[in-house]
Amino acid sequence: LDVTAMGAVKPRRVLAREGAKPGDSIYVSGCVGASYAGYLSRRRAGATPPEAAPGLEGQPTGDRALDECAARFLQPDQRVLLWLLLGRNCVASSCVDLSDGLGDAVRQVTGASGVGAEIDGDAIPVPEAARRWFEEQEGLDALEAAVSGGEDYELLFTVPARRRRALASVLPLTGGLPCTRIGTITADRSLVLTRRGAKAALPAGFTHFR
Repeated sequence: LDVTAMGAVKPRRVLAREGAKPGDSIYVSGCVGASYAGYLSRRRAGATPPEAAPGLEGQPTGDRALDECAARFLQPDQRVLLWLLLGRNCVASSCVDLSDGLGDAVRQVTGASGVGAEIDGDAIPVPEAARRWFEEQEGLDALEAAVSGGEDYELLFTVPARRRRALASVLPLTGGLPCTRIGTITADRSLVLTRRGAKAALPAGFTHFR
């Protein structure tokens, strides 16, 4: 299935991957990893008989938080309003969605902009239910799974220091959607993930046709 969308937008209101500059702050909307945890939980439920898989086909599991993760996977919430507000108010210097994971989104922005990034892993908003599922059910590092997983459909965007006040003025118009500062754009083109004071390479996101 191919879909082609055509339209017009004023040049100064375009949100593109390129445009990030050293010193810009990196933000992410909502939370990261919930959809991937929901996908993994549904996949595991689908491997068992229907009568033993209460989480299949959208049926409740009894774990409300995990059910919310599954809902994020089955019925993602597109951040169209935030996207429009960032564009109309010239808040963001660059922007991309997280369909292929936060790690991929950072690579898309930095690659297009010719810059690097330092991401604060301790600041990345990963829901507790997702952390618990990654660690206890999948045996995965929760942060790495959240960064490399996809289907979140949140927005990753960069904001120059001079536009942070404008960002603060538009966020109340989103209806309470949280946006978290998770890092900084750097002149050095390396991609670094810092967690508990230690630095490592930023995990990659989903890679198509691999």
